[in-house]
Amino acid sequence: MFWHDACLEHDAGEGLWELPGDWDWLDVPERHPENAARLRTFRHALEHGPVAEHLTWRTGRLATEEELARVHTPDYLASLRAACAGPDRVALEVNTVVGPGSWNAVLAAAGTALEALDAVRNGTPIAYALVRPPGHHAQPTMADGYCLVNNAALVAETARRAGLRVAVLDWDVHHGNGTQEVFLDQPDVLTISLHMRHGPWGTNHAQTGAPDETGVDGRNLNIELSLGAGDTAYLRALDEIAFPVLREFQPDLLVCASGFDGSAFDPNGRHNLTADGYRRIGRRAAGMGLPLVLTQEGGYLRGYSALCLHALVEGLLRLPEPLLNDPLAYVPDDSQCTETDLDKVRATHSPYWQALVGRPPNPS
Repeated sequence: MFWHDACLEHDAGEGLWELPGDWDWLDVPERHPENAARLRTFRHALEHGPVAEHLTWRTGRLATEEELARVHTPDYLASLRAACAGPDRVALEVNTVVGPGSWNAVLAAAGTALEALDAVRNGTPIAYALVRPPGHHAQPTMADGYCLVNNAALVAETARRAGLRVAVLDWDVHHGNGTQEVFLDQPDVLTISLHMRHGPWGTNHAQTGAPDETGVDGRNLNIELSLGAGDTAYLRALDEIAFPVLREFQPDLLVCASGFDGSAFDPNGRHNLTADGYRRIGRRAAGMGLPLVLTQEGGYLRGYSALCLHALVEGLLRLPEPLLNDPLAYVPDDSQCTETDLDKVRATHSPYWQALVGRPPNPS
């Protein structure tokens, strides 16, 4: 596990959920959902839960601006740094707010993710960068959806420049539009995003997340899942679409953008994943047998998200039995639209990927 204390310095303030400002009718303003408490809770769960004895913690570092420029334009980085200079908070777009501590947090998140990559390149099989702000919505020229710098894309691009064949797998509940935008014209990086069907949401998120955003030679694979999708839908999407394509692509490194806002209890998503679902996702990702670098993305009901992180890590370690029970899961897993959802992906991408030609058996 990779961590840096400076990630806690970013403070997006308070308001109405994710929207800054004063709301006269609201008695007590809410903390922005992407806050330091969520990351502290995630770390506490891993340090004090039963998985703790299986983990090693390492300290990350601050990235340089030259490193950030591998995936972002100098003009954007300069404007971001200026917005973070304070003394007041600045809304970069409707729900993405920065303040005086944000620049250090940006550098720490990116640098810690790069430290995780260095560890994997030096023989560590799995490295998880437990960082914030999240990154997968950040595009080369703009912030979006709480994300300022794209940590997963930076890891992937750094590895690509080192001569590795890289794939990115994103299971955050929202479309990884920023990562898509970074690599859309890049034929030697495969990007896969599993997400709920939400479409574009403004000028800073023009991408639809639909399967027809294919990139060069089908190298961008969007797997949209209907509202209500849960463990069954996600595991089918992985088993029938994502992992067969990954095996055909034959990457040297798998970068995972790991969000927990797909859980049944998350206020920012409308999917029904359980802690056990994330445990099984982790086990499947590790079962690919590839070096793995994971970067933390969403997950905003912090207690249950922490439980889901603990379960995912159990799966990544391929531990034989669950270490923590799930005391909350009860929402039914709605998979009635899953076949239609996956068929749309197959129809769009089968010209690019032999693994998607024909109808694979439904896994047990």
